[in-house]
Amino acid sequence: MKKVLVSASILSSDFSNLYYDVNDVVLSGSDWIHYDVMDGNFVNNISFGVSVISSISFKINAFNDIHLMINEPLKYLDDFLKCNPNLITLHYETIEKNKIKNIKEYLNNKNVKLGISIKPNTDIPYDILNDVDLILVMSVEPGFGGQKFIDSSLEKIKKLAQYREKSNLSYLIEVDGGINQETGNKCVKVGADVLVSGSYIFKAKDRKEAINKLKELV
Repeated sequence: MKKVLVSASILSSDFSNLYYDVNDVVLSGSDWIHYDVMDGNFVNNISFGVSVISSISFKINAFNDIHLMINEPLKYLDDFLKCNPNLITLHYETIEKNKIKNIKEYLNNKNVKLGISIKPNTDIPYDILNDVDLILVMSVEPGFGGQKFIDSSLEKIKKLAQYREKSNLSYLIEVDGGINQETGNKCVKVGADVLVSGSYIFKAKDRKEAINKLKELV
């Protein structure tokens, strides 16, 4: 049976009690912790940076999933490599695609995986899929948590899964935006491997139950 990975987005956590809140989600079963870094330019919101991530990432027993929703991400790549990342995801819209292969080699040499994210209106960049460890499909417009899932994202996930199988590739397919049990089920059925979820997990009365419901999707 396929294993679904859950990545809890800290955007929905209690920032006044950040480490304890995030660690509680890890203890409740979240496989990954998702850090949405926003600069107020690429998206219309500002979140947090290196210091906040580092205050958590070295102390928890989870896969650190850093998503850079920023302009000029390569300018700051080495700074985020100091945050104990397991995966760093850059937006396809912010980098030159002819650099992606070299970025992957650079990160992989440091035991960090490369993800590439695409916004809802960005077409699937088939020509770079051989050079990524993960492709992140944004199922909402990036910038704010709590948005409604965009159903057209399902066709992208399906096409990415089909292309992966046809081309004998191994990238993971991650989905972020409006993920709950219902939308997560739709994503997994068409090929998603990793579900990013914020408010559904952090605001749940029983976080372990909420996470398990996502993990049990097939």
